[in-house]
Amino acid sequence: MLIQSFAFAAAFSAIVAGGLMPVVAAAADRPVKIVALGDSLTAGYNLPASAAFPVKLEKALKAKGNAVEIANAGVSGDTASGGLARLDWSVPDGTDAVIVELGANDMLRGIDPAVTRRALEEIVRRLTERRIPVLLAGMRAIPNLGIEYAQGFETIYSDLAAKYGVLLYPFFLEGIASDAKLNQRDGVHPTAAGIDKVVAGILPKVEELVVRARERRGS
Repeated sequence: MLIQSFAFAAAFSAIVAGGLMPVVAAAADRPVKIVALGDSLTAGYNLPASAAFPVKLEKALKAKGNAVEIANAGVSGDTASGGLARLDWSVPDGTDAVIVELGANDMLRGIDPAVTRRALEEIVRRLTERRIPVLLAGMRAIPNLGIEYAQGFETIYSDLAAKYGVLLYPFFLEGIASDAKLNQRDGVHPTAAGIDKVVAGILPKVEELVVRARERRGS
């Protein structure tokens, strides 16, 4: 019996050393898979594919030593409700984290903020249920919609971030929206240089997202 016990222990040690441990290490080392779920601001409207937000963000993260893969799930013209409708196939199994950038089209169309809130909350709730870390990218309302609309719309993001404990980047177009040099002729969509500024601004929050994703994967 004693000899058999030693043999079992030796075999178990060999499995751990030569079999299971490399598998665990490989899982820990594989790139963090992020989905950027958004509208034209994510999709890269009127820009070459190489200048789209997810592509430039991935490049910036890799330059800082982060092993990541970012899928571009941006659809031009999409609303928060549209993002919700395609959530399951836009965020497939195996996704480690999601950046949610939706709401700009809701605001531009004057959609009731309550409708936008319900859609965004359902997106965040369902991703949280799947144990997928989320970074919520906020949006601001244009002034001509009035103070009441702005308050109802802009508080959506901070409220949901607090309620579900997800990361928040308050304004996706911070430093870009008011600078004509960083916007295309429509005054709405960033140029390639504008996207560079978006990436520089949001990068620290995305690095936090990567950390959360790795922690969840290791738990």
